[in-house]
Amino acid sequence: MHRFAVLAKQTAASPGCKGPGSCRNGRRNVALRCIASLVEGKQHQQRFTQRTRPGREGLVRWNSAAKASAVKINEKTSREKILTLESMNPQVKAVEYAVRGPIVLKAGEIEKELRKGIKKPFTEVIKANIGDAHAMGQQPITFLRQVVALCTYPNLLDSPSFPEDSKKRARRILQGCGGNSLGSYSASQGVNCIREDVAAYIERRDGGVPADPDNIYLTTGASDGIATILKILVSGGGKSRTGVMIPIPQYPLYSAAISELDAIQVNYYLDEENCWALDVNELRRSLNEAKAYCNPKVLCIINPGNPTGQVQSRKCIEDVIHFAWEEQLFLLADEVYQDNIYSEECQFHSFKKVLYEMGPEYYSNVELASFHSTSKGYMGECGYRGGYMEVINLHPEINGQLVKLLSVRLCPPVSGQAAMDIVVNPPVPGEESYAQFIKEKESVLNNLAQKAKLTEDMFNKVPGIHCNPLQGAMYAFPRIFIPSKAIEAAKAHKMAPDLFYCMKLLEETGICVVPGSGFGQREGSYHFRMTILPPVEKLKIVLEKVKDFHIQFLEEYA
Repeated sequence: MHRFAVLAKQTAASPGCKGPGSCRNGRRNVALRCIASLVEGKQHQQRFTQRTRPGREGLVRWNSAAKASAVKINEKTSREKILTLESMNPQVKAVEYAVRGPIVLKAGEIEKELRKGIKKPFTEVIKANIGDAHAMGQQPITFLRQVVALCTYPNLLDSPSFPEDSKKRARRILQGCGGNSLGSYSASQGVNCIREDVAAYIERRDGGVPADPDNIYLTTGASDGIATILKILVSGGGKSRTGVMIPIPQYPLYSAAISELDAIQVNYYLDEENCWALDVNELRRSLNEAKAYCNPKVLCIINPGNPTGQVQSRKCIEDVIHFAWEEQLFLLADEVYQDNIYSEECQFHSFKKVLYEMGPEYYSNVELASFHSTSKGYMGECGYRGGYMEVINLHPEINGQLVKLLSVRLCPPVSGQAAMDIVVNPPVPGEESYAQFIKEKESVLNNLAQKAKLTEDMFNKVPGIHCNPLQGAMYAFPRIFIPSKAIEAAKAHKMAPDLFYCMKLLEETGICVVPGSGFGQREGSYHFRMTILPPVEKLKIVLEKVKDFHIQFLEEYA
């Protein structure tokens, strides 16, 4: 026995000592007994290790013993979990996001099976469910990446490999960062010089309509801005609970945010027979019906449309603004696809510009939040999570509340802010990077326009599929005919008919698309959303596979 252990036992057993608390040496006795216990435990561990060290068998015995002991402890100490499906926040449970929903989870499972060598009728899963341009092979814009690289590693500013116009922008951004480092926090509203560049961009885009940097808020993608504005808008209870008007079909961010905030979703339907146009009469119907059960005070517009790809005319935007002014609605204009216009007959008009051109009665009163992002357009920089919102006609006291709310998340990623700066402050004629930049930008947009036309044409050649013109954005949202026999089969699988269709498409072809039920659609109609981002040759293969599958599906369930 170790000498400390012997000493501790002898001391604990000494005459006249009736316990640790009855003797002035009590605390020393406790300490010595602890030492004895530790030493004996150590000796036991050493003996056990010596017995088991020679071979793997001993290690297995030790692991088995440890696991058995852990099981016994768990049996004695197990109790009900604090957080369960029953006890969790019911608003979070109500959230659904179809773009990364059950069909995408199934696609992930199939990918794992393919990696294990399990045979399928295809060799890869093609994820056409989400607008992730670079994941689909689109190349980054060189100038944007150069500036972000310089900001990330400023030592490169001395490198002759980078053009001077990229260095000039990087230095300006770094000077606006604490410690001249992209790794520092920024102000909650964003780096000041980047907000100035955003304001200047909006003025150029809108033909001189003034933009104030104080009305610019840099965000973690456009989604962050939309969710933040909705959070500050939602209030009341019962019939006074805030109603949020959203287009159907819609981007599921809106329905998810509304559910999370326990607000009231108020649907207005786009006109599929008229190329997904927005009809103010439909807005009025929706609003008047909603007044019976909530307080509708927010109107959301997505232009160009997601998932529907329509581009709103100037007349339509004027009608919407007048409606919002008349009904005292707060306008949210989701304009992240403003660079993605493919139809020669269409042109992007910002809500901000049209609002100002309608006169002071409108531009002095209508509250408007507009959103943009690095993720779409010709950039496709989804991973940087860069974005901005411009909010005009906000009550002065609410402005302080909005900044307070934003300050809780400290600031958006500063690298994303830098990427956003290059979107709004690209090379201009006369700068050395301009020629390469404009070549890359036009190449991306021309390629997308080609794929939009290709997708529309090929879908409309398939019996039982109808696709409206893809005027903008980066998705097709074709209507599909599903036979009654297939609808019954879907019910038997407890699936929506278009989810059943998309699941079979995935399992038989490896193509992952999102069912229209995840975006909303009129009762009795069925759709799916598919991105047009794959390279042209791969997109042709995808479209051919969808055609063959659909024809076979109709025959199987005829």
